[in-house]
Amino acid sequence: MAKRLSKIYTRTGDDGTTGLGVKGRIGKDSARINAIGTVDELNSHIGVLIAEGVPELIEKILNEVQHRLFDLGGELCMPGHQFIQAEQVAWLEKALDKLNEDLPALEDFILPGGGKAAALCHVARTVCRRAERAVVTLAREEEVEAEARGYLNRLSDLLFVMARVLARRDAGSEVLWQTQREPVDLDG
Repeated sequence: MAKRLSKIYTRTGDDGTTGLGVKGRIGKDSARINAIGTVDELNSHIGVLIAEGVPELIEKILNEVQHRLFDLGGELCMPGHQFIQAEQVAWLEKALDKLNEDLPALEDFILPGGGKAAALCHVARTVCRRAERAVVTLAREEEVEAEARGYLNRLSDLLFVMARVLARRDAGSEVLWQTQREPVDLDG
């Protein structure tokens, strides 16, 4: 890190702009800042999930993911730099395969839920999808490395599988979507 912040407020952003990791300022409502902010939000949701208490392997995976999300934020903050590599995307696939190997085949859609940790994981998954959409939007306007998009795509898949693992740990099974169901009897 080139600079350390000794004073948190600078007042330079009061005009609706923010500084990038490279020279220059851009609007706080730009596609780039939206993508950076959504990746940061995702990282915070993952922190809440970890704080809820998850199995050791999942915690280790999520800690690694948090570091990589900071790398991704740095990459987005410094156009022209690449920190997410194909190896990190492959690592997510390996983690995904490891967690998925003991799960039964998926035959139905799953509702978000199945215990607090699983529900928090589903929230992180949906924020990850939003971060992915924000990066795709940015990539329509400016150069964004393919690995950044691939990382978020694979991470959302990993969070889905983690939610399944956590639901089975906490509730015994996932909450399955039932298409042929009767409405709840509110009078009985």
